[in-house]
Amino acid sequence: MDRYDLIVIGSGPAGRSAAIQAGKLNRRVLVIDRKDRLGGVSAHTGTIPSKTLRETVLNLSGWRERSFYGRSYRVKDDIGAEDLQARLNKTVDYEVDVLEHQFNRNHVETLYGVARFTGPNEIEVQVDAGQTTRLTADKFLIATGTKTYRPDTCPFNGTTVLDSDEFLKIDEIPRSLTVIGAGVIGVEYATMFSALDVRVTLIEPRDTFLDFIDHAIVDDFTHQIRENGVDLRLGSPIESITDAGRHIEVALENGRHVRSDMLLFAAGRMGATASLGLDKAGLKTDHRGRLEVDRKTYQTSVPHIYAAGDVIGHPSLASTSLQQGRIAACHALETPTLPESPWFPYGIYSVPEISTCGMSEEEMAERGIPYEVGVARFRETSRGHIMGLEHGMLKMLFSLKTRRVLGVQIVGEGATELIHIAQAVLNLKGTVDYFVQNTFNYPTLAEAYKIAGLDAFNRMPIPEEYKVGRAKSKADAT
Repeated sequence: MDRYDLIVIGSGPAGRSAAIQAGKLNRRVLVIDRKDRLGGVSAHTGTIPSKTLRETVLNLSGWRERSFYGRSYRVKDDIGAEDLQARLNKTVDYEVDVLEHQFNRNHVETLYGVARFTGPNEIEVQVDAGQTTRLTADKFLIATGTKTYRPDTCPFNGTTVLDSDEFLKIDEIPRSLTVIGAGVIGVEYATMFSALDVRVTLIEPRDTFLDFIDHAIVDDFTHQIRENGVDLRLGSPIESITDAGRHIEVALENGRHVRSDMLLFAAGRMGATASLGLDKAGLKTDHRGRLEVDRKTYQTSVPHIYAAGDVIGHPSLASTSLQQGRIAACHALETPTLPESPWFPYGIYSVPEISTCGMSEEEMAERGIPYEVGVARFRETSRGHIMGLEHGMLKMLFSLKTRRVLGVQIVGEGATELIHIAQAVLNLKGTVDYFVQNTFNYPTLAEAYKIAGLDAFNRMPIPEEYKVGRAKSKADAT
């Protein structure tokens, strides 16, 4: 049997970064993927396709220009599913090509097939034509990601009742769409298709959504998407979903019914671990098929087996998965490396975007940290006027004791790009003074940091070293 220093199961962000890191350390590494193309969920049905779809929708619909030219303005009058697919396919092809080149350059071996543990240090891989290959390794990394949750109560048919993986391959754009699940995926697709002037109903059984985001940002976001035409139904448990042929009907427990041409079920994902034979390796998963790991090393309960990416749960981001995979590979191959930074950005590519870094106002209050808030509206910036932005806000939270910035939340155009300024200041333990002292390019949306910083600074106690002493009067001088 072939023996490797590291076998990586899955070629998504966590798997690819681990494999490339191992290759750069001149170790023998193998990546196994059950698909016939590298990239995993991120490249084929998740991050890259959905974000490409968003950019295509905003470009073809003329969404960004409607504040100037009216709500009826469009770059392309008749937008079809083929228009969305063309750019998506080209982007995915390029992403896979780059990954294959990176693997070749770093001498990473690949094998396509279904991997299954037959013991703690041995796996078998079923490849095409029913052939089976047995392999051993000193270390393993499980980076299989997640799969869509498909309950039996939802009549999936692959055409009008779809999960989020199937949704990217629709044959035509519906006139109306029901999205079940107001998590990140559901919110992203609901707001994208609303930008295409599709009538969208977003159903969430709970009374709230995106609970990990600062509530003020969610309130602003909720106002915007409702204004953009999304019918948001919160606190609406589902009684039944019926495929009526010409339409899909959702009956809610409150007695209301929602009819639409198409339904997207986006209420949760499961760890893709069922076929791995984890019991043979001495591993167990939680009720959603996810693995528990040491968050500093990414070791599972079996020390030579690691796991990283969405398969270990929160935060389930491509960006954090890339970091996790690299750190896991370094630890597995006994190579010192820098630890992860404590603060990382969270991005939701909805319309409008949301991005956060650090604590929310609710977390600050829960921890009993005295704080001050600074807020800037994009319409207050000259760049916002130039871009025709009517909405969007940046919110910063500062400790009154240390003056440090402890949280930043942004909703609006460019939020996922702007957040990295906050990330840098947070990790470098910067204070409100940074935003007051420093100059930002004008006109830019980044100027909102200056506005929000001054907003908080003007309400915070002035440090003694910043106070200007009064000039002594002549009487005092004598």
